[in-house]
Amino acid sequence: MGNNDIALMAHLMRRAGFGASRDELEARAAKGYEETVDELLNPEAQEPTDRIEMMRYHPWTWRPGTLPGMGAAEWMRDLLNTKRPLEEKMALFWHQVFATGVSKVDHYDDVMDMIVKFRKYGLSNYRDLLLEMAKDPAMIYWLDNCDNHATAVNENWGRELLELFSMGVGNYTEVDVRECSRAFTGWTIKPKLPRGPIGRFDWFFEFREEDHDDGEKTFLGETGNFDGEDIIDIICRQPATAEFICRHLYSFFVADEAQVPAWGVTPPRDEAAINLMVDTFIESGYDIRSVLRVMFNSDFFKEARFARLKSPTEVVVSTLRMVGGSTQFPAPGIGDLSRQPNYMGQDLLNPPSVEGWHTGAEWINSGSLMRRVNFAAELVGDTSNPGVQSMISRLHAQDARTPEQLVDGCLDLLGPLEVAPESRTELIEFAAEHGEFKWDTPEVQTTSSERIGELLQLIVSLREFQYA
Repeated sequence: MGNNDIALMAHLMRRAGFGASRDELEARAAKGYEETVDELLNPEAQEPTDRIEMMRYHPWTWRPGTLPGMGAAEWMRDLLNTKRPLEEKMALFWHQVFATGVSKVDHYDDVMDMIVKFRKYGLSNYRDLLLEMAKDPAMIYWLDNCDNHATAVNENWGRELLELFSMGVGNYTEVDVRECSRAFTGWTIKPKLPRGPIGRFDWFFEFREEDHDDGEKTFLGETGNFDGEDIIDIICRQPATAEFICRHLYSFFVADEAQVPAWGVTPPRDEAAINLMVDTFIESGYDIRSVLRVMFNSDFFKEARFARLKSPTEVVVSTLRMVGGSTQFPAPGIGDLSRQPNYMGQDLLNPPSVEGWHTGAEWINSGSLMRRVNFAAELVGDTSNPGVQSMISRLHAQDARTPEQLVDGCLDLLGPLEVAPESRTELIEFAAEHGEFKWDTPEVQTTSSERIGELLQLIVSLREFQYA
């Protein structure tokens, strides 16, 4: 198979998952690109991660409290070990869109239940997912719909449903917000027992008919005795909804877009791509899987390599999966690993606001960049990690000896990664400081391995490594 096949498959696995080892890339390339896309889009054929196993080995994760970052340990374990990479990537995508945080919800369990729903519905029908979110207890509390009564309407959920979850600013009026909110009165949370000694008891959705406004409503030009499901049906029929969701998908999977608040005045970077995705979304009856299939198989996707800045979660998970070893379960330390994205600016299960995180270039500042580089460099510099050992073994098998061969080989195994010519020149100069790499005896093999570890550390410190 050619290098182009490997590079394309690596691109797909970075976007539709969290990267892949060279062995996996070669196996998938031999299988074929479109067949791999179909496999990723139908994760049911692969075994899911066992949620009970996590609690058996790490019982503190059952009720992790609100210690910053620790509540994401269960999800971090799933991200690192999943056999269903696109399912997990979609959960991360929808967590950004339906941003709901433990800072207000007050317990990680309730937000983690949303992640489970994203796995179940994230690749299926958008209308079904939207309905699930409208009934989700964490969302109801996060956006105050438990305080939305027939006699005292609270517009928080109704406003964010239109602004951030479906249509975007400029496609509805203040009257629409009010009428939408009226339709969701009575959608609330069941009464529950007080907080127990090991945490709060679970929430459950409840519809209280006596608290529902059953009067006539006019929403987006349609009039009737609407309830929440009717509102969701009307929203899904709007062309603005199709464009808004497809633009989110494009920004997450293809190339960085402007921030969401600017979409009303900033056109998409590739209108033809968005139009194709929108048409698929509408024709398929809001089927997310159909949109992704068209997107992944498109030329605009295949050509958009290294056009997205990695999110902190992608940096952590992809690097750990690449080097191996550190992700073995049930080893201790999963709580510390779950905090790493937070140090880089993305506190999983705790977005800064209902708007979610600002992505793209806004992931980077002087502090977060240092964290990113140091995290990756420490892992790839440890030549005892299985993934690093595999890279060294491949370079040894290729009998790579000259600095040029070693630099190009490392770039290939880390991506294939494309770097600026001046960066490649500097890497070669560094690799040449101690002459050729040798493999003739165990002693020189150890020296060459250490030098490769140092070279890998330099490569992951480059600007290009921050892109997917």
